[in-house]
Amino acid sequence: MLKNNHTKKLYEKIEKDTEGYLKKAADWSIELAKEIAKKEKIVLTNDHWTVINFIRKFYFKFNITPSMRMLIKSIEKKIGLKKSNSIYLFRLFPEGPAKQASKIAGIPKPSRCL
Repeated sequence: MLKNNHTKKLYEKIEKDTEGYLKKAADWSIELAKEIAKKEKIVLTNDHWTVINFIRKFYFKFNITPSMRMLIKSIEKKIGLKKSNSIYLFRLFPEGPAKQASKIAGIPKPSRCL
């Protein structure tokens, strides 16, 4: 219980924008991702972590948060066709895969997301 309270307090102390995206990707941690996911009403599975880790690597390699189209194309190349369609990704991140996965991954909101 103490660990969860500490994480919640940590999330509240970390600098975020008005929509809850971390202002500094370096503040991200696995524990923080779990807390953000909980706030987003998502129970993280291995499939979620695959996308979260992928999107973080993409961000740090290209210094840009992938849009939905970019995310689908990139996942298709790296992970495979089965997990690269929008229906699959929306099941994981119902509020928008690029937007919600980015928030949980601790990277900026994609520039073209509403």
